[in-house]
Amino acid sequence: MEVPRRYWRYLDWPLILAVAALIAIGFVVIYSASYSQLTQAGISPFYYVTRQFLGLVLGLAAVVVIISIDYRAWKRWTRLIYIASIGMLGLLLVMGTTVFGSQRWFRIGPMSIQPSELAKLALVLVLAKHLEGREQLEGWNIWRAFALAAVPAGLIILQPDLGTAAIFAGLAFAMLFFAGADLRKLGLCAAVLAVAAMAAIYVSWKGWIPIIKPYQLSRLLVFLDPYADRNNAGWNIIQSMIAIGSGGFAGKGIFSGTQSRLHFLPANHTDFVFSVIAEEFGFIGTLVVLVLYAVVIWRGLRIAMLAKDMYGLLLAAGAVSIFFFHLIINVGMTLGMMPITGLPLPFITAGGSTLLTSLMAIGIILNVGLRRQKIMF
Repeated sequence: MEVPRRYWRYLDWPLILAVAALIAIGFVVIYSASYSQLTQAGISPFYYVTRQFLGLVLGLAAVVVIISIDYRAWKRWTRLIYIASIGMLGLLLVMGTTVFGSQRWFRIGPMSIQPSELAKLALVLVLAKHLEGREQLEGWNIWRAFALAAVPAGLIILQPDLGTAAIFAGLAFAMLFFAGADLRKLGLCAAVLAVAAMAAIYVSWKGWIPIIKPYQLSRLLVFLDPYADRNNAGWNIIQSMIAIGSGGFAGKGIFSGTQSRLHFLPANHTDFVFSVIAEEFGFIGTLVVLVLYAVVIWRGLRIAMLAKDMYGLLLAAGAVSIFFFHLIINVGMTLGMMPITGLPLPFITAGGSTLLTSLMAIGIILNVGLRRQKIMF
């Protein structure tokens, strides 16, 4: 379906330019973070950059397809998309590739597909359809929204991937908030989920029921005092904080981050890519990155507020919420303020599936923005 020419004046260029800048920064940081490790292993230093570029090409193609179809037409496919995402997550537990103890990917030739990333968008679609037109959000309507999020989240916990599962809970809360749910009821739901989470941690810690694996439990608790186990569970957080602190105001410069180049900082091109930015580009670099994310979130929320219907509002708000939660958790993790969860930093972390999904979310936001007028002549 071709986008009418009169719609293009509503294309949000500040959003597009902010995303383009983040992607460009991502390429530079990925190359810098992985250069030493790859060259020492005899692998091309462009290995991760090339894979990231493939994700970019697929993502841009997906954006073109997404904005070409009126978002209201997606309603008829929402249930099928949601069921398909659940099926992929279930199949992953049987046929998925295991990396570092987690079964999160399908390996297809040189590519890896992470179904949990696509499941986030499927949840946004199904919750937007469920919540639109609900004048009174209470009782079953609220709990059904959490149930829709709990199914994929439960399958993701089995991979295991607690960080991504937490994003699904956050999406449910965010979209209920934008749909107008009572804050007291949301607070009650948050309290129930918090108690359930603490109970799961306690019984796992006691060894009664292994709901959470020992290494996950260690990651969840070690951020409270990483120096209590500095050479094991606390190592990643400590090295991340050292890298961030050593960057100073202007940073050490590209290829000059010692924590990254000397391999003290693990997963420096994925989980801890923000630490590399802080070490090599300093306070100025991190500020630029955070401002760019602020622009993405601001423009996305603006498009949501200007949407011509509740369905469009919820789609855009849900897509923005994905970026918000990833940003808060990833940056908080690198600063030692939150548990290590392995959540990527959108547009910057190395990973084709992450970049593809992030661009698809941007496509959803742009789609809503292009068609925001109720009446167009």
